[in-house]
Amino acid sequence: MPLKRRIIKDFYDAIIITTFIIASCSKRHDALEYAYKVAGPNRGELETVIEHYKDDTLKLAAARFLIENMPGHYSYKKTKEIDEYYSIAMQLFKSGLSPKEQRDSLLQLTDNRFYGLDNEIIQDARIITSEYLIQNIDKAFDVWKNERWAKHITFDEFCEWILPYKCVELQSFDCWRDTMRQTFWWNIAHMDYDDESYDSPFRAVNTIRSEISWRIKPVGMYNRSGFPMRSASTLAHMTFGSCADYVNLGVLTFRSYGIPVIIEETPSWGRYRAGHTWYTLLNDNGEEMRSEWDISSTPGGPFFPHQRIPKVYRQQYAINRERVPYHNRSVYQYPFSIFSHDVTDRYFNTTDVTISIRKNVKLVEDFAYIATFNGHSSEWTLIDFGEVKKGKVTFQKMGRNILYIALGYDGKNLAPLSWPFIIHKDGSIEYIRPDYTNTESVDVRRKYYSSENVVAMRKRMLGGCIQASEYSDFHDAVTICTIDSLNIPDKIPLTEKGKYRFWRYLSPNGSYGSISELAFFNQDTTALHGIPVCQEGTNTDNAKKAFDGN
Repeated sequence: MPLKRRIIKDFYDAIIITTFIIASCSKRHDALEYAYKVAGPNRGELETVIEHYKDDTLKLAAARFLIENMPGHYSYKKTKEIDEYYSIAMQLFKSGLSPKEQRDSLLQLTDNRFYGLDNEIIQDARIITSEYLIQNIDKAFDVWKNERWAKHITFDEFCEWILPYKCVELQSFDCWRDTMRQTFWWNIAHMDYDDESYDSPFRAVNTIRSEISWRIKPVGMYNRSGFPMRSASTLAHMTFGSCADYVNLGVLTFRSYGIPVIIEETPSWGRYRAGHTWYTLLNDNGEEMRSEWDISSTPGGPFFPHQRIPKVYRQQYAINRERVPYHNRSVYQYPFSIFSHDVTDRYFNTTDVTISIRKNVKLVEDFAYIATFNGHSSEWTLIDFGEVKKGKVTFQKMGRNILYIALGYDGKNLAPLSWPFIIHKDGSIEYIRPDYTNTESVDVRRKYYSSENVVAMRKRMLGGCIQASEYSDFHDAVTICTIDSLNIPDKIPLTEKGKYRFWRYLSPNGSYGSISELAFFNQDTTALHGIPVCQEGTNTDNAKKAFDGN
C-alpha cells in the first residue's frame, strides 16, 4: 500500500521526542516545563512572555495556553530561503503572467532551485521570539475586546478561534493580522449601518470574503503547485490555489478582525480519494456555520447533502492528548495530526464499529486502522486508528453509507483485518464476502460511480454525432451516427460503406466538446491510429486526451 510518507517522516523525526513526553504532561506545570525543554536555547524567549503577563491573569492564561501546546507546531528551518521563495512568488503574482504560468514557474523553482526546502523544519518553540508572541497575544485580545464580532465567545473559545499566532503549519512569523486588515478593509469599513445585522459575524464574514474574491479573483488549481503560500503577503495576492489555500487566507483575514473561525477537513470523501478543507464560523447565536467550500461559498448553507463523508476533523491549536499514545507507541507511524479533533458526530449520524482481529494476522503494534477505498487501483486511504484490546479494535464516530476495511501493520505491510464492510444509513453493518463458488458474468459499464456532475456532463453528448469527410474542413461532412440516448454501447457498428480520410466527433452547441475517450476500429476490432486535431484556436493537447486510452 503506497503512502506519501517521505516529507511526513522528516516531520516526525523533528517532533518524535515531543510526542513521547506529551503523554505524561497531565499537569499544567509539567506541560509548561516540557515546552521550555523543547525550546532549548530559546527557552528564555518563552519565559519572557510568561514574565511579561505575570500581572494580567487572562493574558497570562492565554500565553500559557499557547506555550504549553506549542510542542509539535513547526516552521521552515531555512527562513532566508523560504522568504526568497515568497519574494519570487510575489513578483510572479504581479507579473501579468496567467495563473497557470505562475504556477508552472513556481513548480519549476520548487523542484530545482529550492529542492528539499520542505524537509528542513524546526519546532516553533525553538525559534519563536517573545516579541512576536506578545505582539500576537495583544492584538488578539484587542480585536476580541474591541471589535464587535467576538463579544459572544468565551475565553476557551477565544483561545482556539482567534488567539493562535498561526492557523496552519509552516506559516511565516509575520504581521499577518496587520497585513490582512490593511489589504481587505474597504468593504468592512463601508458597511451600511442597520440595527439588525451590523454587529453580525455572519455579515462580516460575507462582507470580507466578497472583497477577497473581488481583489484577487482566485483561480482553483488542485494539482501540485510548488510550496504552499504561507506568508501573509503572498496569501493576500495569491492568484491560484486549492480550497485549503483559500481557506487559510480566509481564516487569517477573518481572525484579524476578531471574527471567530476555525479550519475543518475530511482526509477523504467516502467515494473517491480526494480530501477537502473548509472553515467554520462560530456565529453570535452559538451556531457553528460551515462554509462548504472556501471563501467562494457562504457559511451556513447546505453542507454537501449528497456526499458521503467518513470523518470530519477540526484543526485546533491545542494538542489532542487522546492521539498522543499512538505517536508514542505505534510502529507504523502514519501521520495522524496530534492537533486534529474528531467532530464527525457534529455533522451527521455516526456509528462505532468493533472489529475482531483475524487470528492469522500477527500485528507488531497494538493499533489498527480503518480505511476507505480511494477509487484508484487497489489502494485504501487511512482515515483513523483504534487501539487493539483483547483481540478487538473499536473505531468511533464513523460516517455512514460508506465502504470501509480494517487494516493492521504486520511489520512489512498493512494487512486486512476484516472483510470490507458497509455501514448503512441505519447504522447496520454488512460485510462484503466474495462467493467463489456461485460466479456469474457481468457487463461493467463503469468502474466509478455516477455522480451528479458525471451525469450532467454525460447529457452534453446528446445530439452529438460522428461525421466523416474527404476534406479537413468537413464541408461535405457525412453524419455516420447521432447520439440520441445516454445508453451508449461500448462499440457502435457503422453501416456506412464509403471511404473517408477525416473523422470527427461533432459536439452539440453549448457542450464544450466534453468527451472522455474516442476510438475507431477496423472490422476485426483492430484500433486505428491517426493524428488528433481540433477546432481552430483550441489546444491540440486537449484533443489528444480523447485518444490516450486513459
